[in-house]
Order: sequence, then structure tokens, then C-alpha cells
Amino acid sequence: MTDGAATDEGPAVGGGAGAVADAIDADETVDLLQEMVRIPSPYFEEHDLAAFVYEWLYARDLDPEYHHVSEPDITEYEGDNVVARLEGSDPDAATVLLNAHMDTVKLVEDWEEDPCSGRIEDGKLYGQGACDMKGGLAAVMVAFDALADADLAGDVVLTAVVDEEGPYGLGTDRLIRDGRIEDCDAAVVTEPGPILAQEDVDNPALLLGARGRFLYDVEVRGRAAHGSQPNEGVNAVVDAGRVAEALSEMDVGSHPKLGDGSVCPLMLEGGSQTLSVPERARLMVDRHVVPGEDEDLVREQAEAAIASLDVGSEVEVGFREAPDPGIVYGPYVTDPDHALVGALADATRSVAGVDPEYGYFASVGDFNYLGHRAELPTVIVGPDGENIHGAGEFVYTDEVVETARIVAEGARRFVG
Repeated sequence: MTDGAATDEGPAVGGGAGAVADAIDADETVDLLQEMVRIPSPYFEEHDLAAFVYEWLYARDLDPEYHHVSEPDITEYEGDNVVARLEGSDPDAATVLLNAHMDTVKLVEDWEEDPCSGRIEDGKLYGQGACDMKGGLAAVMVAFDALADADLAGDVVLTAVVDEEGPYGLGTDRLIRDGRIEDCDAAVVTEPGPILAQEDVDNPALLLGARGRFLYDVEVRGRAAHGSQPNEGVNAVVDAGRVAEALSEMDVGSHPKLGDGSVCPLMLEGGSQTLSVPERARLMVDRHVVPGEDEDLVREQAEAAIASLDVGSEVEVGFREAPDPGIVYGPYVTDPDHALVGALADATRSVAGVDPEYGYFASVGDFNYLGHRAELPTVIVGPDGENIHGAGEFVYTDEVVETARIVAEGARRFVG
């Protein structure tokens, strides 16, 4: 990892990058990133940034279009992805998807400066979402623009999506459901990889898979009684605590690439300030999974762990309500011998003058929808930084530029 300021002198190491990579201007890339960081875009509030991305692409004759995203039942959300396509000369050649999300987490209150300042200091650009993932969004936008001037055999599809940070990943979910990416052969997602990798890796790095996730929604039903006579009731809060402990101690699966699964209780609510034994409690528990662990299995394991406790309450194991049963963050692993991996590895050597490091993502995101649900070989390659989702978030500007050049050159090599 480096932290020097970006320049427009071409690749810092190597020097053998192709014309597509060399066409990417470092200063223009960082300027674009700074503009986007200065536009607040917490999930469900991405409209202004979506309009900016659309206008930026439109001004460069890249024919963007809005793709509407609607979820009226649970979130009442209405928003728009921005989609564009470069058409190659050979209809039989491969098509690659470049995916990045426009939203951030909600603005964190602990910032000691404007959370959307876009301030640059010592090669670091600060702001909420600068690393996760407006740095990656800027990278794919300038890569896409550079590819527009290349002689491509296959197509390149750009999707700037909404609501990756929200509860359901509605933007990429809607792309899949509406068939907007069904002709794609592989995908690149420019999330910040190293900071959330299962193991220590440094950029330039290619992440070739990710664990999946289920969210248990456990209802605990006890029996009310006067608080001065707790033995007359069944305390749902106490039993929920025992359930949380039992679930956190469950055996989980393991995978040679993705590592171990995990269980983490996230929330326990129930009871009140009145002098009554709590009769209801609710428990939310995160379960990260590896291949081979599906919904039926993780439910059965939770039910078995709870049954072994012999609690007095009735306990029902469910999963978080979702707009559609198909919204599942399944685990996936991309074959390291896949042509996209090879193209990005060759691009890394050309742009950066080194072999990429390889790793696997620890958590979940839109890449799970692409790699698992859409069954696309999916590679995560993105700029690193620190303090993602927190105050003081920043991204290394030179890694944003390097990512753009690697993605552009890798996509060109993959589609021909």
C-alpha cells in the first residue's frame, strides 16, 4: 500500500500499461472522486448523486439511463440505478459488468469536520463513503470512459447502484430481477478489498469470493407475572439471553478459502419498566456462512441448539423479513483460473509492475448477489483506506487511480 498523492504521470511502477490504462488521468479521477464525496448520499437518499453520475456520463456521450428501483412494502423506497453499456464489435465475445454502489452509511456524528469535505491531505481523501465506496465508483466511471475509446470485441456494462449499505441491497437486486445483467459473463466490483479481507492482503489485490449471511429473527414467548413473584412467570428476556449465548457457541462451517463461518447476536429487545415478568422478547443474530450452509441447515442448527437448553419459553426461529424470498446473501468462490481473474492479474502486472495478491472478503455485499444469485464469476478489486463506516474515513487517492487503470485494462483484455 502507498499513500502518496496521485499524479498524472502514468503508472508509478512498471510502465507497461496499455493505451486504455494510460488514458486515465490521475488528477481528473481524484477531482471526480472529490466532487462525489461532497454530495451526501446515505442509503435511501442517493438521488442527488445518481443525477450527478448520470450527467457525468451523459456529458461524455456514454448514453446513460436510469433504472428504477421500487420497494413499496417494507421500506417504501423509490430510487434509481444508473446504467450504461459499451457495445463491442463481436456479439459472440464476452460481456463484463462493472458494478459500484453510490450510497454510503448514514452520516456519522463523530466527525470533527464536515463528513463530506473531500479534504485531501498526504495522499488521503477524507469523507463519509470516500473508501466505501465512492473511490471504487470513481474508478469504474473513469475506466468506463477510457474503454469507450477502445476497440472492443465484447460489451462492457456499467451499473452505479443504490442501497448497497441498506438492509436489502435493492439496487443490484433489482438489476438481477429485471434481467438487466443476464447477458453478462463476469463481474468486477470495486469495493475496498484489503480492509475487509479474511486475511492480511495489500493492494493491488484481487478478492475471489465472500462468505454469505443469514439474519436470524428469533421470537421468545414467555409468561407474564408480577415482578415481585418472578417464579410465577416465565421470563422471556432471561430465556432470550440464554438463546443468544447458545447460538453464539454453535459449531459453524469452514471452507479452505473463505475460512470459518461466524455467529454474532446483534440485538435483544423485550420487557418494559413496569413491574411485570417480560412475556415477549426478540433476538436478532447474524450468521455468516460458507458454501454448504444453506437456509434449511442454519435453521436446523439453531433449533437444535435451542432445544438443548430446555428453556421455559416458546422459541420460534425465523429469518429477517425481506421483500422477496430470493433476496439471500449466499457465499461464493470464483475459480482462480477464470479468464476474468487472468485478465485482471495481467492488467495488474502491466499497470503496477507487480503480481496481485489474492484474498477473500470477510462480509457480504452486492458481490454476493452477483457471485451467488446471478452465478457470475465475480472479482472484488478496489482502493484501500481506513475508518470505513466511521468518522475519519479516507481512501488512498493513488489507489483509486491504480484501481481505475487495472479495471480498464483488465476489462479490455477480458472482452477482447
